Amino acid sequence: MRIAISTGGGDAPGLNAVIRGAVLAAIHRGWECVGIRRGYDGLLDEDRVVTLDVNAVRGITHLGGTILGSTTRGDPFRWRERLPDGSWIERDRTDELIAAFRTKGIDALIAIGGDGSLRIAHRLFEKGIPVVGVPKTIDNDVGGTVSTFGFDTAVQTATDAIDKLHSTAESHERVMVVEVMGRHAGWIALHSGISGSADVILIPEIPFDIRKVCEKIQRREREGRHFSIVVVAEGAAPKGGTVSLIDPEHERLGGIGDKVANSIQEMTGKETRTLVLGHLQRGGSPTTFDRLLGLRFGAAAVRVIAEGKFGTMVALRPPAIAPIPIAEALAMPKVVPLDSDTIATARDLGISLGD
Repeated sequence: MRIAISTGGGDAPGLNAVIRGAVLAAIHRGWECVGIRRGYDGLLDEDRVVTLDVNAVRGITHLGGTILGSTTRGDPFRWRERLPDGSWIERDRTDELIAAFRTKGIDALIAIGGDGSLRIAHRLFEKGIPVVGVPKTIDNDVGGTVSTFGFDTAVQTATDAIDKLHSTAESHERVMVVEVMGRHAGWIALHSGISGSADVILIPEIPFDIRKVCEKIQRREREGRHFSIVVVAEGAAPKGGTVSLIDPEHERLGGIGDKVANSIQEMTGKETRTLVLGHLQRGGSPTTFDRLLGLRFGAAAVRVIAEGKFGTMVALRPPAIAPIPIAEALAMPKVVPLDSDTIATARDLGISLGD
């Protein structure tokens, strides 16, 4: 058996742990492993299929990033190509990819990625490629799994930043607005905001009223608390408004932190500053939880291949890792339930959710 591993989409702490778990589990069975560099690029324009043996994965569990590299622009169904005149066209190159897959004698593919990469993997499965998916995103928004690796590390990074902001916010009697990642799900904002003792948390699942946010800040002011911490998910939006985009063409979210900060300063008169954590949340060494989950996902993917259960994704279903159809995972993106205990906890602690 010869299996290939690819990492697509944005990076996430724990990717290398997944690779190591899969490679060692495969070698334990006497299988051969190869890695496809930069998503599917290594099977198309660039011959970057590399051998993954014991030496290749030694000492990588604690490392951030991915030894295989990644890309967010590697969709073989919509391959972008620049023409001599500088314009771009899109074409379907999946037949070439499948041919290269067969030529290299690969028997199965472990596709590690978020919803975009998993959607591509599922379409490749429908075209005959034996695929097993591994959910990867710091946003924790892939359906069917309790958690994705990378999420815990991102929350830890955001919480550390919020902790540090408390002292400077209190010293200068300012409002500090922290913008965190998460796309259209508020998991990072909610978990880090509660853990970091934020006063306001704005998430995509609850459209916010900026007046309610300002009322919370002014109430703290009357109580002698002359500073406030506001955590804003990048996909949060005001009631009746839309999400903030810094790159509309590619639907890149961003800028909501500044908008909220400007409104707070204008409406309350409080000096307000913004911190956008951005890609800091993707970097660094994975937490113990993410290392273990990554290793478990990698080993489980190999077990699923051994059982011939293709077209599935390994998912955390405590206490087990279980395969579920990729289509099922993609059918319903995972957002924060409004009736969840975590939302109730935030409200019980007096945190404003902007509503």
